Amino acid sequence: MKEELLQKTTTHFEVRFNAPPQAIFLSPGRINIIGEHVDYNDGFVLPAAIDKYICFAITSLETDECVLVAEDLDEEYSFSLTDELIPVKPMWANFILGGLHQLKQKGLKLKGFQLVFSSTIPIGAGLSSSAALECGLIYAMNNLFSLELSKQTIALMGQQTSHSFVGVKCGIMDQFACVFGKKDSALKLDCTSLDYSYFDADLGSYSLLLLDSHVKHEHLTSGYNVRREEVETGLNIIKVQYPEVSSFRSCTLSQVNSLRKELGENLFKRCSFVVKEIQRVNEAAYSIQNKDYKTLGKLMLETHDGLSRDYEVSCEELDFLVNKASAVPGVLGARMMGGGFGGCSINLVRKKSIDPLIENLSAAYFEKFKIDLSAYQIQISDGIHQVK
Repeated sequence: MKEELLQKTTTHFEVRFNAPPQAIFLSPGRINIIGEHVDYNDGFVLPAAIDKYICFAITSLETDECVLVAEDLDEEYSFSLTDELIPVKPMWANFILGGLHQLKQKGLKLKGFQLVFSSTIPIGAGLSSSAALECGLIYAMNNLFSLELSKQTIALMGQQTSHSFVGVKCGIMDQFACVFGKKDSALKLDCTSLDYSYFDADLGSYSLLLLDSHVKHEHLTSGYNVRREEVETGLNIIKVQYPEVSSFRSCTLSQVNSLRKELGENLFKRCSFVVKEIQRVNEAAYSIQNKDYKTLGKLMLETHDGLSRDYEVSCEELDFLVNKASAVPGVLGARMMGGGFGGCSINLVRKKSIDPLIENLSAAYFEKFKIDLSAYQIQISDGIHQVK
Protein backbone atom coordinates (compact mmCIF):
# COMPACT_ATOMS: atom_id res chain seq x y z
CA MET A 1 0.00 0.00 0.00
CA LYS A 2 2.88 2.38 0.73
CA GLU A 3 4.38 1.80 -2.72
CA GLU A 4 1.00 2.41 -4.34
CA LEU A 5 0.65 5.69 -2.44
CA LEU A 6 4.12 6.84 -3.50
CA GLN A 7 3.43 5.95 -7.12
CA LYS A 8 0.02 7.63 -7.18
CA THR A 9 1.26 10.87 -5.60
CA THR A 10 4.37 11.08 -7.79
CA THR A 11 2.42 10.40 -10.96
CA HIS A 12 -0.17 13.04 -10.13
CA PHE A 13 2.61 15.57 -9.50
CA GLU A 14 4.24 14.80 -12.85
CA VAL A 15 0.93 15.14 -14.71
CA ARG A 16 -0.03 18.37 -12.95
CA PHE A 17 3.35 20.14 -13.12
CA ASN A 18 4.97 18.45 -16.16
CA ALA A 19 8.06 17.42 -14.17
CA PRO A 20 9.01 14.95 -11.43
CA PRO A 21 8.99 16.25 -7.83
CA GLN A 22 12.18 17.45 -6.21
CA ALA A 23 11.52 15.49 -3.00
CA ILE A 24 9.02 13.04 -1.51
CA PHE A 25 8.10 12.70 2.18
CA LEU A 26 5.94 10.29 4.15
CA SER A 27 4.15 11.51 7.27
CA PRO A 28 2.42 8.79 9.34
CA GLY A 29 -0.79 8.59 11.27
CA ARG A 30 -0.66 7.35 14.82
CA ILE A 31 -2.31 5.08 17.31
CA ASN A 32 -2.36 5.61 21.04
CA ILE A 33 -2.11 2.36 22.95
CA ILE A 34 -3.24 4.06 26.15
CA GLY A 35 -3.32 7.53 27.70
CA GLU A 36 -6.34 9.27 26.21
CA HIS A 37 -7.18 12.94 26.89
CA VAL A 38 -4.20 13.32 29.21
CA ASP A 39 -1.71 14.87 26.79
CA TYR A 40 -3.23 18.30 27.50
CA ASN A 41 -3.39 17.46 31.21
CA ASP A 42 0.36 17.11 31.85
CA GLY A 43 0.15 13.33 31.79
CA PHE A 44 1.93 10.48 30.06
CA VAL A 45 0.83 8.87 26.80
CA LEU A 46 1.89 5.74 24.92
CA PRO A 47 1.45 6.37 21.18
CA ALA A 48 3.14 4.91 18.09
CA ALA A 49 3.37 5.92 14.44
CA ILE A 50 1.69 3.50 12.01
CA ASP A 51 2.01 2.45 8.39
CA LYS A 52 -0.79 4.73 7.18
CA TYR A 53 0.67 7.87 5.60
CA ILE A 54 0.24 11.21 3.93
CA CYS A 55 2.64 11.37 0.99
CA PHE A 56 4.03 14.79 -0.02
CA ALA A 57 5.52 15.31 -3.48
CA ILE A 58 7.08 18.76 -3.61
CA THR A 59 9.32 21.04 -5.65
CA SER A 60 10.65 24.45 -4.60
CA LEU A 61 10.34 27.52 -6.83
CA GLU A 62 12.34 30.72 -7.22
CA THR A 63 9.18 32.80 -6.73
CA ASP A 64 6.83 33.36 -3.76
CA GLU A 65 3.95 31.52 -5.41
CA CYS A 66 2.62 28.32 -3.81
CA VAL A 67 0.30 25.73 -5.35
CA LEU A 68 -1.30 23.10 -3.11
CA VAL A 69 -2.97 20.08 -4.69
CA ALA A 70 -5.10 17.80 -2.50
CA GLU A 71 -5.10 14.80 -4.80
CA ASP A 72 -7.70 12.78 -2.88
CA LEU A 73 -10.16 15.69 -2.83
CA ASP A 74 -9.41 16.84 -6.39
CA GLU A 75 -8.98 20.37 -5.04
CA GLU A 76 -6.29 23.04 -5.39
CA TYR A 77 -5.42 26.19 -3.47
CA SER A 78 -2.91 28.82 -4.62
CA PHE A 79 -1.46 31.82 -2.80
CA SER A 80 1.71 33.88 -2.37
CA LEU A 81 4.04 33.77 0.61
CA THR A 82 3.87 37.56 0.60
CA ASP A 83 0.13 37.36 1.37
CA GLU A 84 -1.10 37.61 4.94
CA LEU A 85 -1.66 33.97 5.84
CA ILE A 86 -5.04 33.60 7.54
CA PRO A 87 -7.51 30.72 7.88
CA VAL A 88 -9.48 30.06 4.68
CA LYS A 89 -12.61 28.16 3.72
CA PRO A 90 -11.01 24.92 2.49
CA MET A 91 -10.31 23.39 5.92
CA TRP A 92 -7.55 21.12 4.62
CA ALA A 93 -5.55 24.14 3.40
CA ASN A 94 -5.46 25.61 6.93
CA PHE A 95 -3.24 22.78 8.19
CA ILE A 96 -0.67 23.86 5.60
CA LEU A 97 -1.19 27.63 5.81
CA GLY A 98 -0.94 27.44 9.60
CA GLY A 99 2.40 25.67 9.39
CA LEU A 100 3.74 28.24 6.96
CA HIS A 101 2.47 31.01 9.24
CA GLN A 102 4.46 29.49 12.12
CA LEU A 103 7.60 29.45 9.96
CA LYS A 104 7.11 33.05 8.81
CA GLN A 105 6.61 34.20 12.41
CA LYS A 106 10.05 32.79 13.20
CA GLY A 107 11.49 34.93 10.42
CA LEU A 108 12.65 31.91 8.45
CA LYS A 109 13.36 32.40 4.76
CA LEU A 110 11.04 30.42 2.52
CA LYS A 111 10.42 30.21 -1.20
CA GLY A 112 7.35 29.22 -3.11
CA PHE A 113 6.65 25.60 -3.97
CA GLN A 114 4.43 23.17 -5.80
CA LEU A 115 2.90 20.44 -3.64
CA VAL A 116 0.76 17.38 -4.27
CA PHE A 117 -0.31 15.28 -1.32
CA SER A 118 -2.34 12.11 -0.97
CA SER A 119 -3.19 9.89 1.99
CA THR A 120 -3.94 6.37 3.17
CA ILE A 121 -4.86 7.60 6.67
CA PRO A 122 -8.63 7.15 7.06
CA ILE A 123 -10.24 10.55 7.71
CA GLY A 124 -12.31 10.79 10.89
CA ALA A 125 -10.97 7.54 12.30
CA GLY A 126 -8.98 9.17 15.11
CA LEU A 127 -5.60 8.37 13.53
CA SER A 128 -4.40 12.00 13.45
CA SER A 129 -4.39 12.75 9.75
CA SER A 130 -4.39 16.43 10.78
CA ALA A 131 -1.11 16.12 12.70
CA ALA A 132 0.40 14.19 9.80
CA LEU A 133 -0.54 17.02 7.44
CA GLU A 134 0.69 19.83 9.73
CA CYS A 135 3.96 18.22 10.70
CA GLY A 136 4.61 16.72 7.28
CA LEU A 137 4.43 20.16 5.69
CA ILE A 138 6.74 21.77 8.26
CA TYR A 139 9.18 18.83 8.01
CA ALA A 140 9.23 19.16 4.22
CA MET A 141 9.89 22.92 4.44
CA ASN A 142 12.65 22.25 6.97
CA ASN A 143 14.41 19.84 4.62
CA LEU A 144 13.72 21.68 1.40
CA PHE A 145 14.96 25.07 2.62
CA SER A 146 17.56 23.93 5.18
CA LEU A 147 15.81 25.65 8.10
CA GLU A 148 17.66 23.57 10.75
CA LEU A 149 14.61 23.08 12.98
CA SER A 150 14.78 20.35 15.60
CA LYS A 151 12.26 17.51 15.54
CA GLN A 152 10.78 18.81 18.79
CA THR A 153 10.32 22.27 17.30
CA ILE A 154 8.54 20.76 14.28
CA ALA A 155 6.13 18.90 16.59
CA LEU A 156 5.43 22.03 18.66
CA MET A 157 4.85 24.14 15.56
CA GLY A 158 2.41 21.53 14.30
CA GLN A 159 0.52 21.77 17.59
CA GLN A 160 0.41 25.57 17.34
CA THR A 161 -1.03 25.22 13.84
CA SER A 162 -4.00 23.32 15.28
CA HIS A 163 -4.42 25.91 18.01
CA SER A 164 -4.21 29.03 15.87
CA PHE A 165 -5.46 28.06 12.40
CA VAL A 166 -7.81 25.16 13.04
CA GLY A 167 -9.24 26.10 16.43
CA VAL A 168 -8.55 22.80 18.19
CA LYS A 169 -6.67 23.16 21.47
CA CYS A 170 -5.01 19.76 21.14
CA GLY A 171 -2.19 18.44 23.28
CA ILE A 172 1.22 17.53 21.88
CA MET A 173 0.82 13.74 21.57
CA ASP A 174 -0.36 13.48 17.96
CA GLN A 175 2.35 15.72 16.52
CA PHE A 176 5.07 14.19 18.71
CA ALA A 177 4.19 10.64 17.69
CA CYS A 178 4.11 11.66 14.04
CA VAL A 179 7.60 13.18 14.21
CA PHE A 180 9.34 10.86 16.71
CA GLY A 181 7.74 7.50 15.81
CA LYS A 182 10.08 4.52 15.62
CA LYS A 183 9.49 1.22 13.87
CA ASP A 184 8.25 -1.57 16.20
CA SER A 185 8.38 0.74 19.24
CA ALA A 186 5.82 2.41 21.46
CA LEU A 187 6.72 5.91 22.59
CA LYS A 188 6.14 6.84 26.22
CA LEU A 189 5.93 10.62 26.25
CA ASP A 190 5.95 12.91 29.27
CA CYS A 191 3.60 15.64 28.07
CA THR A 192 4.98 18.14 30.59
CA SER A 193 8.72 17.93 29.99
CA LEU A 194 8.53 16.26 26.52
CA ASP A 195 10.99 13.64 27.75
CA TYR A 196 10.35 10.36 26.00
CA SER A 197 11.50 6.77 25.88
CA TYR A 198 10.89 3.85 23.54
CA PHE A 199 9.45 0.47 24.50
CA ASP A 200 9.77 -2.61 22.34
CA ALA A 201 6.27 -3.16 20.96
CA ASP A 202 6.83 -6.63 19.57
CA LEU A 203 3.60 -8.17 20.84
CA GLY A 204 4.54 -11.75 20.02
CA SER A 205 1.48 -13.79 19.13
CA TYR A 206 -0.76 -10.73 19.59
CA SER A 207 -1.42 -7.79 17.32
CA LEU A 208 -3.16 -4.42 17.42
CA LEU A 209 -6.27 -4.21 15.27
CA LEU A 210 -8.26 -1.05 14.54
CA LEU A 211 -12.00 -1.24 13.93
CA ASP A 212 -13.42 1.88 12.27
CA SER A 213 -16.94 2.70 13.40
CA HIS A 214 -17.39 5.08 10.44
CA VAL A 215 -19.05 7.50 12.81
CA LYS A 216 -17.39 10.72 11.69
CA HIS A 217 -16.46 13.44 14.12
CA GLU A 218 -15.00 16.92 14.05
CA HIS A 219 -13.21 18.00 17.23
CA LEU A 220 -14.51 21.52 16.72
CA THR A 221 -18.11 20.35 17.17
CA SER A 222 -17.58 17.19 19.20
CA GLY A 223 -17.02 18.70 22.62
CA TYR A 224 -13.24 18.25 22.65
CA ASN A 225 -12.64 21.88 23.61
CA VAL A 226 -15.45 21.69 26.16
CA ARG A 227 -13.75 18.75 27.91
CA ARG A 228 -10.52 20.70 28.03
CA GLU A 229 -12.26 23.65 29.66
CA GLU A 230 -13.96 21.36 32.17
CA VAL A 231 -10.75 19.76 33.42
CA GLU A 232 -9.01 23.14 33.61
CA THR A 233 -11.87 24.39 35.77
CA GLY A 234 -11.71 21.26 37.93
CA LEU A 235 -7.96 21.54 38.40
CA ASN A 236 -8.27 25.15 39.55
CA ILE A 237 -10.78 24.07 42.21
CA ILE A 238 -8.40 21.33 43.37
CA LYS A 239 -5.48 23.78 43.56
CA VAL A 240 -7.42 26.09 45.88
CA GLN A 241 -7.82 23.29 48.43
CA TYR A 242 -4.45 21.66 47.75
CA PRO A 243 -1.90 24.37 46.80
CA GLU A 244 0.83 21.75 46.46
CA VAL A 245 -0.93 20.34 43.38
CA SER A 246 0.65 21.91 40.31
CA SER A 247 -1.01 19.66 37.73
CA PHE A 248 -3.00 16.45 37.47
CA ARG A 249 0.38 14.70 37.54
CA SER A 250 0.81 15.63 41.19
CA CYS A 251 -2.84 15.11 42.09
CA THR A 252 -4.02 11.96 43.86
CA LEU A 253 -7.34 10.20 43.58
CA SER A 254 -7.97 10.69 47.30
CA GLN A 255 -7.64 14.46 46.81
CA VAL A 256 -10.18 14.38 44.00
CA ASN A 257 -12.52 12.18 46.07
CA SER A 258 -12.33 14.61 48.99
CA LEU A 259 -13.58 17.44 46.77
CA ARG A 260 -16.50 15.64 45.16
CA LYS A 261 -19.03 18.11 46.55
CA GLU A 262 -16.98 21.19 45.61
CA LEU A 263 -16.32 19.90 42.10
CA GLY A 264 -19.86 18.78 41.42
CA GLU A 265 -20.58 15.41 39.82
CA ASN A 266 -19.65 16.44 36.29
CA LEU A 267 -16.19 17.87 37.05
CA PHE A 268 -15.58 15.12 39.60
CA LYS A 269 -15.99 12.47 36.91
CA ARG A 270 -13.73 14.33 34.48
CA CYS A 271 -10.93 14.84 37.02
CA SER A 272 -11.18 11.27 38.36
CA PHE A 273 -10.69 9.90 34.86
CA VAL A 274 -7.59 12.01 34.20
CA VAL A 275 -5.85 11.02 37.47
CA LYS A 276 -6.61 7.32 36.90
CA GLU A 277 -5.55 7.41 33.25
CA ILE A 278 -2.15 8.95 34.01
CA GLN A 279 -1.48 6.04 36.37
CA ARG A 280 -2.69 3.50 33.80
CA VAL A 281 -0.11 4.69 31.26
CA ASN A 282 2.73 3.97 33.66
CA GLU A 283 1.31 0.52 34.36
CA ALA A 284 0.84 -0.16 30.64
CA ALA A 285 4.43 0.76 29.75
CA TYR A 286 5.63 -1.57 32.50
CA SER A 287 3.34 -4.31 31.15
CA ILE A 288 4.70 -3.96 27.61
CA GLN A 289 8.25 -4.01 28.88
CA ASN A 290 7.52 -7.25 30.72
CA LYS A 291 5.41 -8.70 27.90
CA ASP A 292 2.47 -8.92 30.31
CA TYR A 293 -0.18 -8.52 27.64
CA LYS A 294 -3.01 -9.74 29.83
CA THR A 295 -2.51 -6.75 32.15
CA LEU A 296 -2.16 -4.42 29.16
CA GLY A 297 -5.52 -5.63 27.85
CA LYS A 298 -7.15 -5.15 31.25
CA LEU A 299 -5.87 -1.57 31.41
CA MET A 300 -7.24 -0.85 27.93
CA LEU A 301 -10.70 -2.01 29.01
CA GLU A 302 -10.52 0.16 32.13
CA THR A 303 -9.62 3.14 29.96
CA HIS A 304 -12.62 2.60 27.73
CA ASP A 305 -14.94 2.33 30.68
CA GLY A 306 -13.58 5.64 32.01
CA LEU A 307 -13.83 7.36 28.63
CA SER A 308 -17.42 6.19 28.24
CA ARG A 309 -18.78 6.74 31.76
CA ASP A 310 -16.62 9.45 33.33
CA TYR A 311 -15.19 11.50 30.46
CA GLU A 312 -18.24 10.86 28.29
CA VAL A 313 -16.53 11.02 24.92
CA SER A 314 -17.56 7.63 23.60
CA CYS A 315 -20.74 6.87 21.66
CA GLU A 316 -23.18 4.00 21.25
CA GLU A 317 -21.34 2.56 18.26
CA LEU A 318 -17.92 2.49 19.96
CA ASP A 319 -19.36 1.05 23.16
CA PHE A 320 -20.97 -1.69 21.09
CA LEU A 321 -17.70 -2.55 19.33
CA VAL A 322 -15.68 -2.65 22.55
CA ASN A 323 -18.25 -4.70 24.46
CA LYS A 324 -18.63 -7.21 21.64
CA ALA A 325 -14.88 -7.53 21.04
CA SER A 326 -14.02 -7.98 24.72
CA ALA A 327 -16.33 -10.99 24.89
CA VAL A 328 -14.55 -12.79 22.02
CA PRO A 329 -11.91 -15.42 22.93
CA GLY A 330 -8.45 -14.25 21.92
CA VAL A 331 -9.17 -10.57 22.61
CA LEU A 332 -7.24 -9.31 25.66
CA GLY A 333 -8.35 -5.69 25.52
CA ALA A 334 -10.27 -3.09 23.55
CA ARG A 335 -11.09 0.59 23.86
CA MET A 336 -12.12 3.62 21.86
CA MET A 337 -9.15 5.64 20.64
CA GLY A 338 -8.70 9.30 19.85
CA GLY A 339 -10.67 12.40 20.74
CA GLY A 340 -13.91 10.48 20.81
CA PHE A 341 -17.46 10.73 19.49
CA GLY A 342 -16.62 8.28 16.72
CA GLY A 343 -13.54 6.94 15.01
CA CYS A 344 -11.81 3.67 15.80
CA SER A 345 -11.54 1.17 18.56
CA ILE A 346 -8.11 -0.34 19.18
CA ASN A 347 -8.04 -4.03 20.03
CA LEU A 348 -5.30 -6.26 21.44
CA VAL A 349 -6.00 -9.57 19.68
CA ARG A 350 -4.31 -12.93 19.30
CA LYS A 351 -3.19 -13.01 15.66
CA LYS A 352 -5.05 -16.21 14.83
CA SER A 353 -8.27 -14.68 16.21
CA ILE A 354 -8.21 -11.57 14.00
CA ASP A 355 -10.11 -12.93 10.98
CA PRO A 356 -12.99 -14.48 12.96
CA LEU A 357 -13.20 -11.34 15.11
CA ILE A 358 -13.55 -9.12 12.04
CA GLU A 359 -16.13 -11.45 10.51
CA ASN A 360 -18.26 -11.70 13.66
CA LEU A 361 -18.15 -8.02 14.56
CA SER A 362 -18.79 -6.84 10.99
CA ALA A 363 -22.00 -8.86 10.85
CA ALA A 364 -23.17 -7.79 14.31
CA TYR A 365 -22.31 -4.14 13.72
CA PHE A 366 -24.17 -3.98 10.43
CA GLU A 367 -27.19 -5.71 11.93
CA LYS A 368 -27.28 -3.20 14.79
CA PHE A 369 -26.40 0.08 13.03
CA LYS A 370 -26.63 -0.65 9.28
CA ILE A 371 -23.04 0.57 8.94
CA ASP A 372 -20.23 -1.36 7.25
CA LEU A 373 -17.31 -1.87 9.61
CA SER A 374 -13.73 -1.37 8.38
CA ALA A 375 -10.77 -3.18 9.93
CA TYR A 376 -7.16 -1.97 9.73
CA GLN A 377 -4.36 -4.35 10.59
CA ILE A 378 -1.54 -1.92 11.27
CA GLN A 379 2.21 -2.09 11.77
CA ILE A 380 4.15 0.32 13.98
CA SER A 381 6.34 2.46 11.74
CA ASP A 382 8.92 5.21 11.67
CA GLY A 383 7.97 8.87 12.01
CA ILE A 384 8.12 11.45 9.21
CA HIS A 385 10.91 10.79 6.78
CA GLN A 386 12.08 11.63 3.30
CA VAL A 387 11.84 8.87 0.73
CA LYS A 388 15.14 8.61 -1.09
